[in-house]
Amino acid sequence: MNYTLHQLQIFLKVVKTQSVTKASEELHLTQPAVSIQLKNFQDQFDIPLTEVVGRRLYVTDFGNEIAEVAEKIINQVEAINFKTMAYKGQLTGRLKISIVSTGKYIMPFFLADFIKEHSGIELQMDVTNKSGVITSLEKNEVDFALVSVLPTTLNIEKLDLLQNKLYLVGDSKTEFKRATNLNEIFKDIPLIYREKGSGTRQTMERFIERNAVVIQKKMELTSNEAVKQAVIAGLGCSIMPLIGIKNELSNQELQIIPFKGLPIKTTWSLIWLKGKKHGPVAAALLEYMNKEKDNIVKEKFNWYEHY
Repeated sequence: MNYTLHQLQIFLKVVKTQSVTKASEELHLTQPAVSIQLKNFQDQFDIPLTEVVGRRLYVTDFGNEIAEVAEKIINQVEAINFKTMAYKGQLTGRLKISIVSTGKYIMPFFLADFIKEHSGIELQMDVTNKSGVITSLEKNEVDFALVSVLPTTLNIEKLDLLQNKLYLVGDSKTEFKRATNLNEIFKDIPLIYREKGSGTRQTMERFIERNAVVIQKKMELTSNEAVKQAVIAGLGCSIMPLIGIKNELSNQELQIIPFKGLPIKTTWSLIWLKGKKHGPVAAALLEYMNKEKDNIVKEKFNWYEHY
């Protein structure tokens, strides 16, 4: 046996994603590079680790057992690295954050300088919908979560970061008449929703119910980016967070459709389970956020106030 740590990491990623293509994307490697390393690793075993059936990759029982051991080895190596840096006086460890999909336009700006200052921190950030975020928080799988709609079923603490504004948005080519009733707009134009479990969808539905809007035609898409591209293409309108459409508004690919009662305003908040005992990394981040969040908002999101 002469496998490398790099091969173990690649094999484990392939097992977790069930795909060479997805593994290469997450590892920021080319697909051929991942395929070659996977083959070199498999060639060291007489028993197959994976098999391809109908162009789909499957992990064998033996492969899953090897993956379990590989994960333990990688975790031990990371522990050695963390201990070495800690011995040198550096802040080290994992920082686990789960964020709603539109939070990807926000959270990196609040983390960038903190992560640069502490190179020994390994960031794990899961981007999903609100339902997935709350589940990971409820199971105590993460240190923090970023949401724009606070959960009602969990006892949490929070740190407010930034106001969230949601506007009715359409493509730039359609001429929208200024309507006094949203029913006039949606008489012929579909409303594009996010999937169930999305915080944006939840906010949209509350607004529609409050204003007694009747939606004649609707579509449902499973990501903010998919909704945005559908609106740009002229498939319909949507109520979208301003934070995710800055470039499209500047490039005149999208337009805000004025209407009384909009924008809907909520707050982006970093939340955690009440009473949670934070480790050194999470505690350091909270201290940093409390000190620097206003400066970050002023520096990175000053454009936000023009809308």
